[in-house]
Amino acid sequence: MVDPADAAAVEQQLGRPPRDLRAVAHRCPCGLPDVVETAPRLADGSPFPTLFYLTCPKAASAIGTLESSGLMKQMQARLADDPELAEAYARAHDDYIARRDKAAAEEGLEPLPRGMQSAGGMPNRVKCLHALVGHELAVPGGNPFGREALDALPEWWCDGPCVELPSDPAVPQEGA
Repeated sequence: MVDPADAAAVEQQLGRPPRDLRAVAHRCPCGLPDVVETAPRLADGSPFPTLFYLTCPKAASAIGTLESSGLMKQMQARLADDPELAEAYARAHDDYIARRDKAAAEEGLEPLPRGMQSAGGMPNRVKCLHALVGHELAVPGGNPFGREALDALPEWWCDGPCVELPSDPAVPQEGA
């Protein structure tokens, strides 16, 4: 069960209600959720392979800057040239799949098809740093490229939370 205040924060962060929210997977140093765990299948049964979903708009913006800097291209080249890194990234993929399959079982759902990628391009590509950072925040030490990207980010929380919530999420903010 997700706390209503957390669900309200995630809704404000995303600008829409979150879909099939299972849990808060990580909290920002400001105290708000910044990564949530979602069900592997949406309520309509369609696959949703992103188990760990980054919700904080400040973190997402900072990661977008990293992506536009060419960092993913550099990571992809290293993945091809460094067998130890490729092995660590494959382990991250296996961990992600195992966690997603466990979540499906807990929800009474069929696991997603085996040929489906995990997230962020794993295990063969570096495609989305948002997903890789979300995995690393949710599972510290679980994703080598998520860790590298996280270490390259500024402290996005330092100037305050990304959203402001009323003290009681059931009470709308004035003017809302």
